[in-house]
Amino acid sequence: MYRYLSTHGDCYYIEYRGCLVGDVTLRSDGEIAIVVCKEYQNQHIGRRCVKNIMELAKEKGLKEAKARIYSFNTQSQKMFLSMGFRSVGDEWYTCELEKGQEVPTT
Repeated sequence: MYRYLSTHGDCYYIEYRGCLVGDVTLRSDGEIAIVVCKEYQNQHIGRRCVKNIMELAKEKGLKEAKARIYSFNTQSQKMFLSMGFRSVGDEWYTCELEKGQEVPTT
């Protein structure tokens, strides 16, 4: 899986206080994928990483970010919705990216 992600976009490990706690990927088509270890969730680590990866997407000239979030993952759905994403169908969420526009974090 990591070989695929690293050849189809930018994959970054998430380090928090010296520990590897997850990874975040920005694919060339604007898709964002993020995983944070359970014991590090609810500490706004994922939110900060998504904000940073959205800024990277804007720098790369992407007009839209998207994420596939499974229906059972209500925690991620809430986070992405609070950051400006909207549901566009079965498990897909999108957000328009505009240069100069601040990425919401709440």
